[in-house]
Amino acid sequence: MFNLAISLALCLVSTVVLVQLAGLDLWLASLIALVLFTVCYLLLTRAVMKKVANLMESAQRDLQGGRVDKAVKTLESGYRFANWQFYVKGQINSQIGTLLYLKRDFAKAFDYLQKGFVRHWVGMAMLAICYMKRNQTTKMVETFEKAVAANKKEALLWALYAYCLEKVGDKEKAEQILEKGLKKAGADERLSANLEALKEGRRMKMRAFGDLWYQFHLEKPGAVVKEQTRAVMGRRKIVRR
Repeated sequence: MFNLAISLALCLVSTVVLVQLAGLDLWLASLIALVLFTVCYLLLTRAVMKKVANLMESAQRDLQGGRVDKAVKTLESGYRFANWQFYVKGQINSQIGTLLYLKRDFAKAFDYLQKGFVRHWVGMAMLAICYMKRNQTTKMVETFEKAVAANKKEALLWALYAYCLEKVGDKEKAEQILEKGLKKAGADERLSANLEALKEGRRMKMRAFGDLWYQFHLEKPGAVVKEQTRAVMGRRKIVRR
């Protein structure tokens, strides 16, 4: 990566200059060069990531305006920074894959999500769900395992993992994942409630996670409204005159 190469080159050149021309001891020259390397690398990294962040903000504005295709093209223009900084391309792929998934273009989203960044937990969860829908359960589990290993504190991620396991018929493993999630993510009422539901033979309820849950397209908000309407209608009493 260019940022690293430039910083290393500066480190080596400064070491030679300090030893040969300034007459410093090698250990002192190396120490100064290391400081220069660190400062240079951090400044270059900050500059590149600021440009990437600006692209992300521009894409966000396009998305808010309903211009999804334009948002994707804006993000793709960020590939030019991939050779400058580690993980930039993976982050962009995850972001594009997420946008396409939200658009329900699952096939195209899958191609990007496969090349995404493991710490982008939303993208990783979407990839795992794609594998589930393709009946590739082993791949689904592998993807979720990578995701939770890199994002231990995300309660919704643990819940999604368990939800998908239940959906493919592995209720026992789903309970184990929720128990593990409670240990890793900390006490979370939503995880606890779903663990209790599974142990009692009931289905998991994910609505407590709000809009974040619905972006995964595993349940339609309209279905919730209909269920609530039926429940209200069922509780109505007939008033006799």
